Amino acid sequence: MPVPVIAVFDIGKTNKKLLLLNEQYHIVFEQQTCMQETTDEAGDPCEDLHLLIHNMQQQLTAVLTMEAFEVKAVNVSAYGASLVCINENGAPAGPLYNYLKPYPEELLNRFYTAYGDRAHFSHQTASPALGSLNAGLQLYRIRHHQLSLFSRTCYTLHLPQFLSYLFSGQTFSEMTSIGCHTGLWDFIQQQYHSWVDKEGWLDKLPLIVPTTWTTLTQVQQHALHIGVGIHDSSAALVPYLLQFHEPFVLLSTGTWCISMNPFNHEPLTTEELQQDCLCYIRYDGLPVKSSRLFAGHMHEMAVQKIAAFFGDDQQHFKELPYDPQIAAQLAQSPEFSILEMSRYENSAVAYHHLVMMLVKQQQYATRLILGRTAVKRLFIDGGFARNNIYMQLLAKAFPEMEVYAATVSQASAMGAALVIHDSWNTQPVPANLVQLKHYA
Repeated sequence: MPVPVIAVFDIGKTNKKLLLLNEQYHIVFEQQTCMQETTDEAGDPCEDLHLLIHNMQQQLTAVLTMEAFEVKAVNVSAYGASLVCINENGAPAGPLYNYLKPYPEELLNRFYTAYGDRAHFSHQTASPALGSLNAGLQLYRIRHHQLSLFSRTCYTLHLPQFLSYLFSGQTFSEMTSIGCHTGLWDFIQQQYHSWVDKEGWLDKLPLIVPTTWTTLTQVQQHALHIGVGIHDSSAALVPYLLQFHEPFVLLSTGTWCISMNPFNHEPLTTEELQQDCLCYIRYDGLPVKSSRLFAGHMHEMAVQKIAAFFGDDQQHFKELPYDPQIAAQLAQSPEFSILEMSRYENSAVAYHHLVMMLVKQQQYATRLILGRTAVKRLFIDGGFARNNIYMQLLAKAFPEMEVYAATVSQASAMGAALVIHDSWNTQPVPANLVQLKHYA
């Protein structure tokens, strides 16, 4: 008998994965692809959209022919702040612009002059001013600098919804994508911000449906429930929301370390926005107050310098045990500095000092979003959850909280499967989606 599964495309900036999960949410098949970027018309790097489409269609065709599995549904978890314009034939009308693409300063000034100063606008839309990372501002740029693309555009889809549309043929919008620092959504009025209509984009944004929505469609003689897609950061939170009902904060660590408090529904303050706080929207529509720190990137750059100075292999630091004596010695030292590596007697001391600095910054960033919530548990997942020095120091930094390293296998993909559970899975949601390790 073939095993009933859901196929989830987990589309990151670097890695693109196809995973099959069975009804117990175990991964029974995984395929990973790394793709070369291409460039847009200005020569800036961007996703090779046509290659991505081709690869995903080929991969789904291949798994549908596997006799070991019966694919019941498909969903997509993908990165945010990225939009695809499609023409009247349903094909991409232009490139998938990179959210790191430089934004013209004069256009930014024109936007904020027209629609409220940066602080007020950021407050309304729960979006720090981030240029192209505010996906709505990408639409403003198209409207004013690329009129032919604007006129060719029939619909604009957020990336997760576009990739879902490839299989369902249905155009939809969805709140986890709209609500991730896009500058499109007025969090106070609970509707699209007035600028969206004034600039002529409202009619080009499809109907908003719940994240749990599916479309039943035929793909190569297979009846499949196609999910509407979900923003990957919001998807990673879903297993935690389903398993834990007492208030918690999730610190998701990677290139960016994002602290998410799903239990803090207080409006963002101007001070919080200035310190890179924002709101995501949960799959059930509630806001999630969050803060960001570029700590994974800082860690990677510094480790390269430490390894080069002391002649160590970079892998050596992954296994380094926590040394409380080194930590006590360094407690009174000035900030870690890459420029003063000679002051450390060995690489272990330098590395402890680096992690102490990152934890100090993380303590500040995470406390920003605690608010008045009764949060007693802090879950850490991703790369730093496997770093013993980081976890020991973080537990010291939050003595009033229970600090856990959390393990969820492929959290974003699992979240995408869980939000459409009722469409494909005949079993109850398992109670042990997340594994925890306590650090005292």
